Amino acid sequence: MAHTRSAANAPVGSQTLSRGLTALEILAAHDRPMSLNELAEALEVHRSNAYRVLRTLEEHRLVLRDGEGLIRLGPRLTVLARGVAPGLSTAAAKPVADLANAVGMTAFLTVLDEADVITIHSAEPTKVDVAVARRPGTRHSILVGAPGHALEALLTRERRLELLGTETLSEQAQLATARGYAVSESEVMGGVSAIAVPVHIAGEPPAALALAHFAPIREPEALAGQLLLAASRITQSYH
Repeated sequence: MAHTRSAANAPVGSQTLSRGLTALEILAAHDRPMSLNELAEALEVHRSNAYRVLRTLEEHRLVLRDGEGLIRLGPRLTVLARGVAPGLSTAAAKPVADLANAVGMTAFLTVLDEADVITIHSAEPTKVDVAVARRPGTRHSILVGAPGHALEALLTRERRLELLGTETLSEQAQLATARGYAVSESEVMGGVSAIAVPVHIAGEPPAALALAHFAPIREPEALAGQLLLAASRITQSYH
């Protein structure tokens, strides 16, 4: 599960807002819809307080409840996500879609947010029956997944110490540095493999372009080459 901030110790004036934001982070990190009791437990508040937070988020369409009362993220978040690195998302749209269709895998662009990796744009291939779903706004720790390893490899020693409490690269990030690409298997989602390369654009947060697939990554160097070409297209489109 991705790191979430605790709302319990927030100043009184901002406690409600903090709980709402923390609730969204918890729901985004969860791999299935949650019950009200589960959300209250995760927020470390009474059920009645969690319900008040839930009602406010529902009014803004940030969360939805299904027929069984289970809570999931709502469609309004998709609109808000468009404001995250909008220039980068726009530049990535066609290269990411073309890449997904060329290799038959889900392609997605991520950026670094403190010690988390957040997806800002994704595309599923149109000519396959089943593909990995990777919605914008999905986040996970920089320490797991191919995009995380690729992004960790970009950090300076000072930034690693600040974010991760160590100046030493993880083994996976060291491999990413040596190869020029990162590979992972079942690190973020069971049964899903990924491969990623860094994307360098001045003025934008550190980014990584990745592919995700239900099977182990075959011919990683060939896929890395296609990722690098798509990353170059994104950089050119951005300018």
